[in-house]
Amino acid sequence: MRTLVKNIKELVGVETSPKQRKEGREMAVLETVKDAYLVIEDGKVRAFGEMKELKEGNADLVVDATGRMVFPSFCDSHTHIVYANSREHEFVDKIRGLSYEEIAKRGGGILNSAKATAAASEEELYDMAWRRLEEVMRMGTGAVEIKSGYGLSTESELKLLRVIRRLRETSPLTIKSNFLGAHGIPMEYRGHQEDYVDLVINEMIPKVSAEGLADFIDVFCDQGFFTVEDTERILEAGIKYGMRPKIHANEMAVSGGVQVGVKYGAISVDHLEQMGDAEIECLKGSDTMPTVLPGCAFFLNLPLSPARKMIEAGLSVAMASDYNPGTSPSGNMQLVLSMACIRYRLTPEEAFNATTLNTAYAMGVSNEVGSIAVGKKANFYISKPMASYEYMPYAYGENKVERVFLNGKEV
Repeated sequence: MRTLVKNIKELVGVETSPKQRKEGREMAVLETVKDAYLVIEDGKVRAFGEMKELKEGNADLVVDATGRMVFPSFCDSHTHIVYANSREHEFVDKIRGLSYEEIAKRGGGILNSAKATAAASEEELYDMAWRRLEEVMRMGTGAVEIKSGYGLSTESELKLLRVIRRLRETSPLTIKSNFLGAHGIPMEYRGHQEDYVDLVINEMIPKVSAEGLADFIDVFCDQGFFTVEDTERILEAGIKYGMRPKIHANEMAVSGGVQVGVKYGAISVDHLEQMGDAEIECLKGSDTMPTVLPGCAFFLNLPLSPARKMIEAGLSVAMASDYNPGTSPSGNMQLVLSMACIRYRLTPEEAFNATTLNTAYAMGVSNEVGSIAVGKKANFYISKPMASYEYMPYAYGENKVERVFLNGKEV
């Protein structure tokens, strides 16, 4: 099937020479085409350019985008979108002064979600996650990484990962799966967490691998959670089974998570609310993408990751939603785009690259999505009428997406 989108006011995020990611000053470069057309064939981008260069206007479907802009779909490289319960009561606890760590120590937080997950069926978890995916898709997201981690037992972790597999098979979104058995320490392992680490390594990882359920292996390497030594053991085991590392790092403290992530070739280290010069220096020259989660810092009133400083040091920066029930109950990547500009002082161009191409890299799919380039999946959205692409991060309170196309088809 051939689709032509014509009379596009501005086609944003195009690449004639595709990159895997953008670093440092490159992040301020956002290529666009004004008064543009876009041709899609067999689910992929076939051609684009200025309307005056369009030679053949025939297509099975012609879409007139007069007055509207076309953007590559957002890529959200950090979500926990499969979960059983909301945690608004903990939200109230935070308002009353309890910290995230205090809530976790008394059995709340991740353990709360793990209990609800154990009680839910795969069908129930799938239905809830499907509705969340539909919601983020309508706001412009076309690719997501989904983590497990609300199981914390072999049976429940496998259940979560099977739900993610089913979502991959049935949803038009591009989905990657992440095994995060080391997300929290169950109450029964408190005081001897090395036994839980043994369970993750010796039982969970082999079973996850046997069913081919995960692309990535992840660990919450932070104060009050898993140590650097725990993390190294788990990553080494995951690598042996073909899973590429990712890390939850430096949310609560400078934990060594960045360094261990780089050491083991992690595709990304995520959170980074606590960062020093040593962490920035460690990331230089590595293949690891620093990934900032503005929604979590906002919801928990955490310090802001030094995204501006990282970019000025020549690093890439990605920004994702951290959609989860406890610390960032929103998958709205339009809001993440706005926060990137408002709170982290990124320019609109840097913010677009941080939420599309660089987040695609952080989930290992920047050769498929994250920009408008010939041969890539035709994942894009058509905006409502707007004066400039700067309006996208500026107008943070409205959904500015009018139509969504994934794999070349309107959804």
